[in-house]
Amino acid sequence: MPKRRSHTAAFLAVTTLLALLVPASGATARTDPGIPRLTDESGRILTLRGWNLADKDHRGEDALADITERSLSDLSANGFNFARLAVFWDDLEPRPGHYSERYLRRIERILDWAQRHRIRVVIDTHQDIYGPAFGSHRGIPAWATRTDGLPYTPHPDDWFAEYFEPAVQAAFEHLYEDADLRRAQARMWQVLAGRLAHHPAVFGYDLINEPMGRMRPGEDMFAAARRIEATQITPMYQRIAEAIRRVDRRHWLFVEPTPAAGEGRPTGLGRIGDPKVVYAPHFYNAAMEAGRDYDPASGWLQAYEAAIVHYPRRERVPVVVGEWGPLDSSLPNMARFYEETLASTARYSSGWASWQWCYGGGYCAMEKDGTRFRKNKERTARPYAVAVAGRVRAETGAPAYRLAYVPGRRPGVTELSLPPTPQGWRIRVEGPARPDKATVRPGERGTVRVRSLPGADRDVAVTATPEERQRRDGS
Repeated sequence: MPKRRSHTAAFLAVTTLLALLVPASGATARTDPGIPRLTDESGRILTLRGWNLADKDHRGEDALADITERSLSDLSANGFNFARLAVFWDDLEPRPGHYSERYLRRIERILDWAQRHRIRVVIDTHQDIYGPAFGSHRGIPAWATRTDGLPYTPHPDDWFAEYFEPAVQAAFEHLYEDADLRRAQARMWQVLAGRLAHHPAVFGYDLINEPMGRMRPGEDMFAAARRIEATQITPMYQRIAEAIRRVDRRHWLFVEPTPAAGEGRPTGLGRIGDPKVVYAPHFYNAAMEAGRDYDPASGWLQAYEAAIVHYPRRERVPVVVGEWGPLDSSLPNMARFYEETLASTARYSSGWASWQWCYGGGYCAMEKDGTRFRKNKERTARPYAVAVAGRVRAETGAPAYRLAYVPGRRPGVTELSLPPTPQGWRIRVEGPARPDKATVRPGERGTVRVRSLPGADRDVAVTATPEERQRRDGS
């Protein structure tokens, strides 16, 4: 995601109309029973909440310079447990068959920081407009770019329109269809996964960011997307999955649809033959990407949720939203956007990574000085269950947080994340379990571990209440 993302006027008009035609869904807090949840090695139900880490401005010797330990420590201090780390094939393999040891070590350094601050990381092989053969974009190396001599015209005020340039579309077609480029992509992934497979901070691999392709005469973007997803992207994911499994059989594989799915259309992706696949769509509204305010009456959010659940229900795979977040979070309706988005994603996903953890303007999470969130983005920092040793019955949010679950047959540890607040938190547990602390001090992030007792046969309820409310209620 660059500094600004906008779509063509025609694309905006079509997607707005589609949103209006889809009826609103009920605002339920229950999770979708047809979509499985992520789990860890112990079988605990996981929730990932975090942000994307990306440095698109530095390359070569300076690659990844913008990502420092502060990024990981600040993520953790605000209660987040997840980062989606953008890495670039053009930095990893600047020449065919020559892999940068310096770049691999820098990725490992970031992973070391993530481990230190208890952040799970998904490695995202990122691309925008294919790669550096097309101006300042990053991703697939220039040596792996074939354009058939077709034209390419930059669109500096509407970079997304560059995906429709003939040369860019030809490059994607060759990546999917040319045997030598297929092998090069698989080798790259084997090098990357082989190097990182045993790092404790690694949670999974996002196989390619926002893949696109070549439209045929008479196709609109959505028809083309479904065909490309079904006939080219699905086989690509299968090839990459098989390559990774030769060196790493443990980690999750995150697969993305084209950006068309992010506008509220069911994907054409097929089944990926692997037991640890996560569906990882992105969540962007064309109007908000152009800088407009959220329109609650448009029905877009309901349209997105209604469409996005088709694939994970059919394939029985968990969902993690890989990118989301508006360009301008300060507009009048953005508080409502954040609240409605967080409620919606909780119904069908195991978590999300917002775009982007950085310090400054635009999409950045934090103000430039790093001491506070940009307006409304503090709404992403709220209590949640990082891992549940049992079956979740209910989870409700602010101002008091409450989790109810049925413990597993074996005693296990359920872990909660409580963001720092000026008043701190008080913890109460009902049922056959014990917390490792009763309070969290003001201004500190709280990690609370609740251990179920042997022979537990009743539900457990955990309540975290802001201390100030405790005093006001006289409790």
